[in-house]
Amino acid sequence: MEREEVLRLIEAFESHALGKKELIDALLSQDFSDIGHTKVDTGRLHRLGFPEVVYCRNKLTEEIFDIAVKLYEKNGFVLLTKATEEHHNALRQRFHDAVFHERASMISIGQGMPKAGRVSVLSGGTSDTPVAEEAAVTAEVFGCMVNRIYDVGVAGLHRLFSHRARIEGSNAIVAVAGMEGALPSVVGGLFAIPIIGVPTSVGYGAGLNGFTPLLTMLNSCAPGVAVVNIDNGFGAGYIASLINKKIEGARKNT
Repeated sequence: MEREEVLRLIEAFESHALGKKELIDALLSQDFSDIGHTKVDTGRLHRLGFPEVVYCRNKLTEEIFDIAVKLYEKNGFVLLTKATEEHHNALRQRFHDAVFHERASMISIGQGMPKAGRVSVLSGGTSDTPVAEEAAVTAEVFGCMVNRIYDVGVAGLHRLFSHRARIEGSNAIVAVAGMEGALPSVVGGLFAIPIIGVPTSVGYGAGLNGFTPLLTMLNSCAPGVAVVNIDNGFGAGYIASLINKKIEGARKNT
């Protein structure tokens, strides 16, 4: 934030045109840290309710380390996606509580956000687990209790029905599936809960590396289904966390 803008906000506060809370919000929402190779958005947690997440692919290990340190200093926890064991080993030199979630290719540092409300993450098959885990870990770090209900795809729907009671208590559902990607449509016909479909690149040649399930989900006949990009478990977990936070916040205020 430029010096002139800071002075303008202070003058507005002193003249009672701006409240104390509004002043703090305005100052913090513009916060970022320039560390040379990266401009770290340290104000995002205050501005959006969730912090910046570190996408590790194509970054140097030293860059990832520097970014994680800055985010941890500001927020008290960090989430990193597309991470490797090498990244984890480097971060453990500074953060002894860094956890490597191998199936999700993620690293979490710190306790994350306080838990309230529940999200269910479903997968069509065991091969979809890495993407489902990316969604589940994201939701947990961002304050959700998570039901993991995997391998309940359309080839054997009785497996899904056996978990119906657990799923019904959720504020949001993430449905991860490859092959033909029909799971979100089935779930959308069973539950009055927001559903985020995640197509995966799992399947044979006609699956076109996830393009076929993507189109299936986009053409879902069931209402209440939204869709993220192929293999985007993080995006689905983030959206589910937003929905969960809104619902739990409304409950708290009633």
